[in-house]
Amino acid sequence: MSDYFEEMGWTPLRDGETPNVLLQMARFLRDVGMWDMLGQDEKLPPPASKAAVEALEEIKITDAGSKQCPVCLKAFESSEIAKSLPCQHSFHKECIIPWLDKTNSCPLCRHELPTDDEDYEMYRKEKLRAVEREKDLETLHNSMFG
Repeated sequence: MSDYFEEMGWTPLRDGETPNVLLQMARFLRDVGMWDMLGQDEKLPPPASKAAVEALEEIKITDAGSKQCPVCLKAFESSEIAKSLPCQHSFHKECIIPWLDKTNSCPLCRHELPTDDEDYEMYRKEKLRAVEREKDLETLHNSMFG
């Protein structure tokens, strides 16, 4: 049978060693939910990956009468080539490429494109897992008490 420290993957303090108070405070804030309220769990999105930007679909604007680029607010001209994101929002190439060089999301709906940042991709997957866990807990709760 393993002891508490082995089970948690920790090592006990050695003689004369003091605990890391800042680490303890950060864990406490995380455990009581304050870390989320402070916004410390959110990372700024990195630029979209070069492959994702190159793979964006180019579309030919056919009915330009009511459509405009959401970034520059200029109307699309008939038979103009525009870039379309996976969320189906269309932009001038000159407008969306600089945007995606700074962030990986659509300026309108915040649909995220893949990035080259492995840490951010892992963070994004963990955020999705947390949402799924919340949904599963809600479903479990409703099935037990509903």
